[in-house]
Amino acid sequence: MYKVLLVDDEFMISDGISSVVNWSRLGTELIGIAQDGLEALASIEQQRPDIIISDIRMPGMDGLQLVEAVAEKYQHISFIMLTGFTEFEYAKTAMQYGVKHYLLKPCSEEHLVQAISELVSEKRELTDQERFVQSIQYNLERVLPHAKEYFLKELVTNRTYGVKEWKYFKELFDVQFQDQRVRLLLVEIEGDHEYLHLFAVKNIAEDIFHNPILSATVGRHVLLIMEDKLSETQLFHNIDEIRATFTRYYHDDLTIALSEPGDLSQARHLYMQTLVYLNYRFYLGEGSLIMERDIYSPGERILPEFEYDPERMVTAIKAGHWQEVGSELNRMFQILASLRYDISQTKSYLIQMFMEMIRLSGSAEMKRYMDQLPGMIESSTLHSFQQFLLAVAKEITLRRYEQHRSRQSQMVGSVKQLVEKRYQDETLTLQSIAGEIYMNPDYIGKMFKKETGEKFTNYVLSYRIRKALELLEQDGNCTVSSLAEQTGFGANWPYFSKMFKKYTGFSPSEYKKVP
Repeated sequence: MYKVLLVDDEFMISDGISSVVNWSRLGTELIGIAQDGLEALASIEQQRPDIIISDIRMPGMDGLQLVEAVAEKYQHISFIMLTGFTEFEYAKTAMQYGVKHYLLKPCSEEHLVQAISELVSEKRELTDQERFVQSIQYNLERVLPHAKEYFLKELVTNRTYGVKEWKYFKELFDVQFQDQRVRLLLVEIEGDHEYLHLFAVKNIAEDIFHNPILSATVGRHVLLIMEDKLSETQLFHNIDEIRATFTRYYHDDLTIALSEPGDLSQARHLYMQTLVYLNYRFYLGEGSLIMERDIYSPGERILPEFEYDPERMVTAIKAGHWQEVGSELNRMFQILASLRYDISQTKSYLIQMFMEMIRLSGSAEMKRYMDQLPGMIESSTLHSFQQFLLAVAKEITLRRYEQHRSRQSQMVGSVKQLVEKRYQDETLTLQSIAGEIYMNPDYIGKMFKKETGEKFTNYVLSYRIRKALELLEQDGNCTVSSLAEQTGFGANWPYFSKMFKKYTGFSPSEYKKVP
């Protein structure tokens, strides 16, 4: 209900108006009647009416003086002026105070009701507008921080925005940052994760850095912009705290890129820098803090050629020498890590090495390894590439080693069979056996000792002595010269006797007497 105050020094007029108008029907309430302007001011001070119906001519303070006094303090009050015909021109001076409704006395009920209704409608419309504006203002205050965050995030990450958009941003959000120096953090979560994890990193970073200029999720990253006020020591401490807090709750590590200091208006350039930094996690590994000092920018130096001969590694794999293979592979990765070529170039070298390796395996194994190639190419760090190639190389090398052992065992078995067949032949030598099996005698000698633990000559001697013992068991009267002849010593029975005593502790004649 809108409150109405009636001001007129003529009782009959004020009484007539008060009784003839259905105030409640118009959405109003008559709160009082004053006889002049001074009395009206006192009533206004106490009851704060919304509408005043006032006569122009009154003793003391007239209607126009009342309008002037009210206009200074109570802009919300509207007036309906009652005036005589001769006073109409005089009454028009009230228009400068916003008075729009003038009724000639005596006025009809219809005209008065119409004037009141119009004022009520105006006030209702004004109230609705004020409520709407308040609602907009309230909602704007609620969304303004989010809008500011969104707009700033777009300015930083969207390449289509330029100087014009930055100017609009400053004006819209009343931001001043001509001399504001900032640093950017770009955080990447290692391993599989959900949006919840990004949100957690964002909240942790906000708490630790205490209301940064911007904290937002950008794709699979969390972006943080903060004023460049902290010392590098404190900055590193805060970053370590972010990583430690997140790892404690979610058991995943974070790779973090930290920009160099720059103006906030350069934030997009700083953001692009940190994106480049994150690529170097391929070389620096997961869970790194990467800064400009940790990388080489393109064009900063002339990169040497990758000089690595894979033949040594291939030879070691073929020979089944795993320790040598592992050492060579680690040396190759150290070279690549120091050169820090473009990642695609480094991967191409590693794929070539992978192909060299798997060519040394069988067709079935080679197909299995080729099926793993796409996953290898997607490796996100040089370390993961290294672990993969080491595993493949070890598997192939150990398989080669087992193959060599099997072939060696077969070769040694063949040599033993020939010894069993020819032990009575005094011309039996390593060279003669090598000639029979078409192999190098030195190689046979090495492999024989590696497989049996004794030299070939010692094996032949011990085998001949064992055969001599068998002959003695069969015929105790067998002569020393006969034993020597039958076991490959020929006519050199003294040498036979010497070797017999060396191996048994007895001479042949003494051995015959042993019970």
